[in-house]
Amino acid sequence: MSDTDEANKAGKASKAAVTALQAALAAEHAAVYGYGVVGGRIGEERRSDARAAYEAHRARRDALARAVRDLGADPVAASAGYALPFPVTDRATAALFAAELESRVAGVYADLVRAARGELRGTAAEALREAAVRAVRWRGGSVAFPGLAERADTSATPAAPTA
Repeated sequence: MSDTDEANKAGKASKAAVTALQAALAAEHAAVYGYGVVGGRIGEERRSDARAAYEAHRARRDALARAVRDLGADPVAASAGYALPFPVTDRATAALFAAELESRVAGVYADLVRAARGELRGTAAEALREAAVRAVRWRGGSVAFPGLAERADTSATPAAPTA
C-alpha cells in the first residue's frame, strides 16, 4: 500500500470518527435537555439518580466537544428544544423517558465504538456501558444487546403506562 493510499484510508477513518463523535455529541445535548424534563417529573425518591445522570451527560458532552475540536471540526450545537417521544407527565413516564434517553445514547456510542480507534474507542465503549447500566436501572430490566437497536429484544421494555 502506498503512502497516498494509507493517507486516504486514515483520512476516511478520521472523517468517520468525527461524524460519529458529532452524533454522540448531539445525543448528549439531547440527554442533558431530556434530564431537565425527567428531573421535573421524577419525584424525590429518584431525583438523585436523575441528577447524577444529568451531570454524567454534561461531562460527556463537554469531553466530546473538546474531542471534536481536537480533530479540527466545529462541535455541533445543541438545539433550542427537543421533541419528546411521548408525553412525560408523571414519575412513571419520566422513568420510561430516562430509559429511552439512555438507550438512544447507547446506540450512538455503539456507532462511535465502530468508527473510533485507540483511546477514543475505549472511551466510547465505557460511555456505552454506562448508558446501558443507567437504562437498566431506569427500565428495571435489560436488553440483549444494548446500543444495537437492530439486535435488541424490545420485549424487555415495559409498555407505556395507560391513563
